[in-house]
Amino acid sequence: MLQILLIEDEQRIAELIKRGLEEQGYAVTVAFDGLTGKKLAIGNQYDIIITDIILPSINGIDLCKQIRNVKPDVPINVVCF
Repeated sequence: MLQILLIEDEQRIAELIKRGLEEQGYAVTVAFDGLTGKKLAIGNQYDIIITDIILPSINGIDLCKQIRNVKPDVPINVVCF
């Protein structure tokens, strides 16, 4: 089962995305801000990370750079909602 980290600050959007992915058989962890997302991304193994670009504490672009420094091979998809 693919492990997905979803980083999205809008709770309703995050829940909709999470539900859709879980219905397709994916395991989804949600973070609601950039700092929590960074901690989860660096401290755990994910097959893919999906992040919003506008986030509290760390924006999506800076977040991607910081994750890339530690985990250069994990795919990261940036979305704008």
